[in-house]
Amino acid sequence: MKSINELHRIEPELLESIQEQVREVIQKGWFVLGERVQEFEDRFAAYTGVSNCVGVANGTDALEIALRSLSTHHASRVATVANAGFYSSAAILACNATPCYVDVDLDTATMSVDHLAESLSSQEIDAVIVTHLYGTLAPLREIRQLCDKHQVALIEDCAQAHGASLHNQKAGSFGDLACFSFYPTKNLGAMGDGGAICTNDAALATRIRTLRQYGWHPKYHVTESGGRNSRLDEIQACVLTLKLPYLDRWNDKRRQVAHRLNEGIQNSKVVRKPTLAGTSYVAHLYVLQVDDRQELIRHLKASAIPHDVHYPIPDYRQPPILNPPRPQDSEMLPPPKLLKNTEELSRSVISLPCFPWMSDEDIDLVVSAINAWE
Repeated sequence: MKSINELHRIEPELLESIQEQVREVIQKGWFVLGERVQEFEDRFAAYTGVSNCVGVANGTDALEIALRSLSTHHASRVATVANAGFYSSAAILACNATPCYVDVDLDTATMSVDHLAESLSSQEIDAVIVTHLYGTLAPLREIRQLCDKHQVALIEDCAQAHGASLHNQKAGSFGDLACFSFYPTKNLGAMGDGGAICTNDAALATRIRTLRQYGWHPKYHVTESGGRNSRLDEIQACVLTLKLPYLDRWNDKRRQVAHRLNEGIQNSKVVRKPTLAGTSYVAHLYVLQVDDRQELIRHLKASAIPHDVHYPIPDYRQPPILNPPRPQDSEMLPPPKLLKNTEELSRSVISLPCFPWMSDEDIDLVVSAINAWE
């Protein structure tokens, strides 16, 4: 293996279909927001179990546009986690709103229900972004109940959880809005960039469609401020449509790889292995926790095992949060010292290869390398 994902490994028949469909798009000569985008939006909405899907340019735009559709502004406060790569923070800051960081559960790395409850009770929160990290669903029912109790909008960040489900309900169908990334490494990945917003609220869907294209409604008539040029293109839409029927099968294979890694890794220096909880886990990433990450990284480099760290720096320790380049004063709550689990995960997590096309030999190489670490 040369990388943590090996994206060139793909079923030959699927690759042939993609090449054929891309040629048809090129021959037709319509490349943005056409029939292919509409077809994918319809199919992904049906797959997710919602009434509306709106394609956009990428997952971060999806988060920002979702926030803007809720009229998020400079006085808004949005609860989110700080251990998920700054994506939600970037969207919140783009709306000139204030991120309010909530700690996470140490085992699942997703939002802590107890800490969210404390945050909602102690301060004014206008929206909650819950991230399904590493392919693990956050405790959605409890979080949904809290948001309903406090009359706060819930946005799911599903970028790492395509196809995950809880009691036959898919990720992306629990929140008021749900945001997806189709970056190539995702469980459902494009061959370029792409994103989508899902919702059962027809009025929000209409506003999102306006916001993704300059605020036009109709064309050339700007009726919404904060509009973007954020459109899914026809080529990526046809790729995603062709890949969608494979998603559940690929997720099954990812889970099988994760289970084999969990069973095979028997090194006492590994602090925690992933929590594998049925279909609520789709193994987007296989993430271990270790006390001496730098030593393990050196060992993996020497063993030629691909690896990465998702993510090494809590959002609230990043310069845009520490020194916000914004005119208004903004207090970031809670302060870093309260986010004990976020700090621990940022210090200890490390990601190993986990993708649908991993062979038994690939898995054995990873297991052997971890078990040989002394």
